Amino acid sequence: MSTRLETLGAALGRSGLDAVAVVAGGNLRYLTGLDLHGGMRVMVAFFPAKGEPAFVLPALEAPRAKAIVPFPMRYYTWTDDEGPARALAECARDLGLPGARLGVEYVGMRVFELRGIEQAAPGVQIEDATALFASLRMTKSAEELTAMRTAVEIIETSLRTAIGQIRVGMTEIELAEIWEAAMRQQGSAPSFETIIASGPNAANPHHTNSHRQFQQGDLIIMDGGALFGGYASDITRTVALGEPAPELRRIYDLVLGANTAGREAVAPGAAPQDVDRAARGVITAGGYGPQFLHRTGHGLGLEVHEPPYILEGNADPLPVGATFTIEPGIYVQGLGGVRIEDDVVVTEDGGESLTTFERELIVL
Repeated sequence: MSTRLETLGAALGRSGLDAVAVVAGGNLRYLTGLDLHGGMRVMVAFFPAKGEPAFVLPALEAPRAKAIVPFPMRYYTWTDDEGPARALAECARDLGLPGARLGVEYVGMRVFELRGIEQAAPGVQIEDATALFASLRMTKSAEELTAMRTAVEIIETSLRTAIGQIRVGMTEIELAEIWEAAMRQQGSAPSFETIIASGPNAANPHHTNSHRQFQQGDLIIMDGGALFGGYASDITRTVALGEPAPELRRIYDLVLGANTAGREAVAPGAAPQDVDRAARGVITAGGYGPQFLHRTGHGLGLEVHEPPYILEGNADPLPVGATFTIEPGIYVQGLGGVRIEDDVVVTEDGGESLTTFERELIVL
């Protein structure tokens, strides 16, 4: 953690920011080891370019924070009776935040947290620190990659268990429960809500699992992830319950080709949009461009969705050690859909797929 603080300090120096404010979530876990749920209480950690970090948090959370945070930190606690205003004002005063340039998490910080800071630090200049945090976390260390590889092993082992139990008449909810139970048997837990989308439901990329029973000829999208050491895996495979209709088989082959093209486009210095173009081009050439409804992938690590985002318009070069998904899909209303997702890491020589579960269509 101390090395991460030093890296953050250097990044702050380059950015010209006086400090950053971090709320409950991935960045706080990365910097402190704390996994807190924000709830409706103000919890904000401040990391100045120079000097000791500070943490404004409820008094009930202070013992946990002090036991876990591995470096000196000033704590400003508050109770439910009094509210956070005093603690925020004292912290802002001690850090010299009034009039300062303060980087915040534009996606993660909530309005009441932002307004509390603005009231405690008159004249503070709020700036987007998304790119700064991405620069810290995008390149994974050997230790982080080891945790992610283990998370992948767990999700692939449990996926095989779940596929082996698919039967006509089983429901989407039942299959999700089987898959998640297999994760827990390995000491893990889902990294996000498992998606099982069958038959025509597979035309919805983010389908909510239902009581629909599997039928002969269904394609079944299975999208799940597991956690290990705080790090996530995320895989999607589409399996067939009996031989699918010819158009579904053609769609599957196109998505498989797009997945392959995307993985082959991964290289150090490549732009995320080039990976997106490689995958999307296969599907577009096959006549299903409008049915590829989402970006090709997203970063993966402490959070299931984090930078880099693999989409058109992102020209930032991919660094060695960046981890992200490649998950092209085709979704046809009234018919069904296919998605094939892998987790990859950028290496010195190109890209490595952390997920290795077979990609050819499994027909049950």
